[in-house]
Amino acid sequence: MEQIRELQAYGYFFFTVFLTVVLYAYIVHLYRAEKKGTRNYEKYGKLALDDELHHAPVEPNEDEDEMKENKEKK
Repeated sequence: MEQIRELQAYGYFFFTVFLTVVLYAYIVHLYRAEKKGTRNYEKYGKLALDDELHHAPVEPNEDEDEMKENKEKK
């Protein structure tokens, strides 16, 4: 019974370390994407304030644009 508890303790420790590494990797990813200019996360911060049907979307829907172009070509 004590071996199982010891394995649980090691598992808990390594899982906590793993999740911490994943969290910091995600934070670095967000920071780099904002720094490169590929994403502007300030727009997403305003999403909760501008959440009406008549407001413009944060990002255009690329699939919808492609569908419109395909219909126009036909």
